[in-house]
Amino acid sequence: MDLKKMVLEKAKSAKDASYKLLHVTTEKKNEALKLIADELEKSRQEIKAINEKDLENGKKKKLSSAFIDRLTLSDKRIDTMIKNCHDVAKLKDPVGEVTKEWTVPSGLKITKRRMPLGVVGIIFESRPNVCIEASTLTLKSGNSVILRGGSDAINSNIFVAGLIKNGIKKAGLPGGAVEIIEETDRKTILHLVKIKQFVDVIIPRGGLELIRFVEENSVIPVIRHDLGVCHVYVDKEADIDMAVKIAFNSKVQRPGVCNAMETLLVHKDVIDAFMPKIAAEYKKAGVELRACPEIKRAAGLMSIYDAGLKDAGEEDWEKEYLDLILAVKSVGSAEEAIEHINNHGSHHTDSIVTGNAETAEKFLAGVDSGSVMVNASTRFSDGNEYGLGAEMGISNQKLHVRGPMALEGLTSEKFVIYGTGQVRE
Repeated sequence: MDLKKMVLEKAKSAKDASYKLLHVTTEKKNEALKLIADELEKSRQEIKAINEKDLENGKKKKLSSAFIDRLTLSDKRIDTMIKNCHDVAKLKDPVGEVTKEWTVPSGLKITKRRMPLGVVGIIFESRPNVCIEASTLTLKSGNSVILRGGSDAINSNIFVAGLIKNGIKKAGLPGGAVEIIEETDRKTILHLVKIKQFVDVIIPRGGLELIRFVEENSVIPVIRHDLGVCHVYVDKEADIDMAVKIAFNSKVQRPGVCNAMETLLVHKDVIDAFMPKIAAEYKKAGVELRACPEIKRAAGLMSIYDAGLKDAGEEDWEKEYLDLILAVKSVGSAEEAIEHINNHGSHHTDSIVTGNAETAEKFLAGVDSGSVMVNASTRFSDGNEYGLGAEMGISNQKLHVRGPMALEGLTSEKFVIYGTGQVRE
C-alpha cells in the first residue's frame, strides 16, 4: 500500500468536508451527535467483543494493568461515550459567536467572530474512547478530524470510527468530517504532519516519545498534550482527613491517566500526622512509595511499609509513572512547594490542600500550570468534569489553548468588517 497516497487522500477528503461544515446548522450538527450516540448504544455488544481482541493482544504483549485499563471499553466507558455525544450536543455552538465589535473613525464596523480551525489531525495511543471525544467536539465546532490511533487499540478504533461515520451519514453530513487512518505504520504519522495544505493543526495525545516525535517532524502547528506530572501539596494548615482523601483519590482512583498525581508534597510540620494515615491507605491499595529521607523518618511509617519503602532519586521528581507508584517529598513551605512544582512538574494539574485562604491564593498565583486547584483531587482535571462536554486532550502549552481543550479551543477568530462604501485615502 502507498501510505503517503492513502494519508493524502484522507486529508483531502477532510479538507473538502471542512468547507462544507462551515454552512451546517447547529441543529444538524446536534442531530449527527445524537445519531452517533444511537449507533454506540445499539452496537454495545459488538464494541465490547471487538475491544476484547485488543485486550487479548495487549495481555499477550504483557502490557501493564494501567495500560490495559486505558484500552478497555467496558459498559461504563461506553455509557460515558454515549453521554459525551449528548453532552456536547447540549453545549452552545461557538461558531459565529461575535467576541468583540467596535466602530472606527472611517465608519467601518469591525467585529471579531469565532470560526473553526479547519482540519484537525489527532494522533493518540491507547484509548479508543478518544475517537468519540475528538469526533464529537470537532463536529460541533465545525471542524473535520483525522484520527490516527495506536496499534494496541486499532480494532476498537476502526470499529468505533465506523459507527461515527454511520451517524454522520444518516445526518446528511459530509463523510470526510471524520476520517481514520487504519494503518499503524509510524510512516503514516510522518506523512500526516507534512500535509500543511490540507491539515490545519496537529494534536499529539500520548507518551513523551510520541509527543517529541510529532514536534520534531511536523510542519503543521502542534498543540501539545504532554506528560501529566501532577502534584498534590499538603500544607501545614491542611485538614488531615481531607488531605488523606484527596491524596488517595488523586493517585489510586485511576492511576494510568494523565491527571493522576505522580508526586505528593508534604509540609514538614504535618509529616507525622499525615504520612502514617495516607501510607496505610496506599499500602492496602498496593501503591509503591518512593520517598525522600525526611518522609522516611515519619513516625510509624516504616512499620507500615516494612522494607517496601524505596528511596526517591532525582529522576523520580519528574517521572510520569502512569501506575501505582508515587514519589513523596517533604517541603518546608508553600513557596518551596511552588518552586518544586514549577521546576519539576509538567504544567498540567496541581493541587493544594489547605485551610488558609491566603496560602491557597499564593499557590494559585504562583503555580504555572494549566489547572491549579484548592482542596480537590487532580482527577477532576478533565473536560467533561469541567462542564465542557468532552476534551481533545489537556494542553500543557500556552498558545493558543491551555488545560482541557474543548469547543472554544477548536476555534480561532476572524475579523468581519461591515462598510457603507468606504475607500481608503
